[in-house]
Amino acid sequence: MKIDIGIDEKTRYEIAEGLSRLLADTYTLYLKTHNFHWNVTGPMFQTLHLMFETQYTELSAAVDVIAERIRALGFPAPGTYSDFTRLSSIQETAGVPKAEEMIRLLVEGQEAVVRTARSIFPKVDEANDEPTADLLTQRMQVHEKTAWMLRSLLQE
Repeated sequence: MKIDIGIDEKTRYEIAEGLSRLLADTYTLYLKTHNFHWNVTGPMFQTLHLMFETQYTELSAAVDVIAERIRALGFPAPGTYSDFTRLSSIQETAGVPKAEEMIRLLVEGQEAVVRTARSIFPKVDEANDEPTADLLTQRMQVHEKTAWMLRSLLQE
């Protein structure tokens, strides 16, 4: 059945493409954060282990919300590692870095998600797509706050 939500198909597709990049970034950051949760060591183990768990749990819920918005716009959500690798601006981390490097990499990942979300706004604003704008605003708030909290751990 044809979708008639007041946004033409071409614009919905362009927004869905942006959201697909956001989904890929979010999933990649989820996987990186979960990996670091499993593998962190050192004097800050307990603090970081719990903090990373909170963060990956939040990211896990976010991927579902983003994917469902893509579906509501009428397009399939990417869902394979190859899709995410192709679409994500966040690189995988080889090996197991030291705790401080994990924190730095997660700050970079959080900020990358914010930049991806922000890049979608012009098309979303042009289309008056308030549900997607709300989703993007919420995601940006979470990622900016998380980046700030992680960054504060690196202060001397």
